[in-house]
Amino acid sequence: MESKRGWRIYLIMMIGLIIVFMIVPNIFSRTDVVSRKQYENYLKNDEVTEAEVVQNQEVPTGAVLFTLKDGTEGRIYVSDVEQAQDELDNYGITYELRNVSHDSNLLTVALPIIVGILLVVVLLSMMGRSTGGGANARMMDFGKSRAQMTRDSKIRFSDVAGMAEEKEDLEEIVDFLRNPAKYTKLGARIPKGIILVGQPGTGKTLLAKAVAGEAGVPFFSISGSDFVEMFVGVGASRVRDLFAEAKKNAPCIIFIDEIDAVGRRRGTGMGGGHDEREQTLNQLLVEMDGFGVNEGIIVMAATNRVDILDPAILRPGRFDRKVMVSLPDIRGREAILRVHARNKALGDDVNLKQIAQTTAGFSGADLENLMNEAAIRAAKEGHSYMSQEDIKESFIKVGIGTEKKSHVISEKEKR
Repeated sequence: MESKRGWRIYLIMMIGLIIVFMIVPNIFSRTDVVSRKQYENYLKNDEVTEAEVVQNQEVPTGAVLFTLKDGTEGRIYVSDVEQAQDELDNYGITYELRNVSHDSNLLTVALPIIVGILLVVVLLSMMGRSTGGGANARMMDFGKSRAQMTRDSKIRFSDVAGMAEEKEDLEEIVDFLRNPAKYTKLGARIPKGIILVGQPGTGKTLLAKAVAGEAGVPFFSISGSDFVEMFVGVGASRVRDLFAEAKKNAPCIIFIDEIDAVGRRRGTGMGGGHDEREQTLNQLLVEMDGFGVNEGIIVMAATNRVDILDPAILRPGRFDRKVMVSLPDIRGREAILRVHARNKALGDDVNLKQIAQTTAGFSGADLENLMNEAAIRAAKEGHSYMSQEDIKESFIKVGIGTEKKSHVISEKEKR
């Protein structure tokens, strides 16, 4: 519908411009064509003050351009220029004679046609750009990868708190990306794929970005749901395009968030083994088998539903290393709180260790939200810094919600 609407708009614009081009010269022209009888009346009544006779050099035809006493200009076309000159001489009207060649008449006719063609060409090129080069170009773009590439990630392991063991598991991946020859000369094969498994908010995406930041390599990030479309073949095309871009920028990291959206166990979809999701998964498996161990491409993925993933995706040679990202312990929570307190003004009474003790079961995202809510409350109350009371009240708000002070409970309801 949008394509048809765009064609109509451009067609109307083109027609309008051509009409304006044809009408405007006549609007701004001050000379009106008059009849022979009216012209003779002007001459007899001595209303013509001056004139100009325009003649064609090749044929005895032309026009008389004249000016009346009131300043009005007009013209009349004549078939005999000499007769028109004699007529002006008889009435004692001064005039100038101007010759117009046949070539200039041809140019006068051809110029509007040339300008019209140029207008059409310009409008067609505008239409092509606005529609992305037509339907074929749009279809080509539709199959392009939607991954976002970050060339220089600013996140480091120091920004990831509460994950000592997880960072230790991934440090050798960073070292491999920095010094691949150190491992390959001993015949070692670095894992092609690493899957991060953990509850939502535990920092899986942050950990993957930190690996790219520490290694100093490009980072391609995409969600598993971005591969799957209702059109068959689009997801597989996006997978091919993603790995093609990664090979151009190797060494690099490809990170697929929520991989369970595309890596679910095959044979469970409504379309059997031929639905779009399974074709996308098949292409992903083929691509991970297709690049060599020394190409410098590490595929990382995150999920909180590892139990529903297809077994083929977890076998050695694909996602052959699993890193469990668990909820932080008390020391991890304290470290995370310190990271999120870096840019906040804290009062002297704030005890992050005590807060860490009372937030058992909180993920990294929960702790970040707690500190943010405390900062909002402090600003709302007009404080210049966050107090321990602000954090405690925010803990209650995050945990069980805001206190309903306006609710009234009857004695019967209390009993």
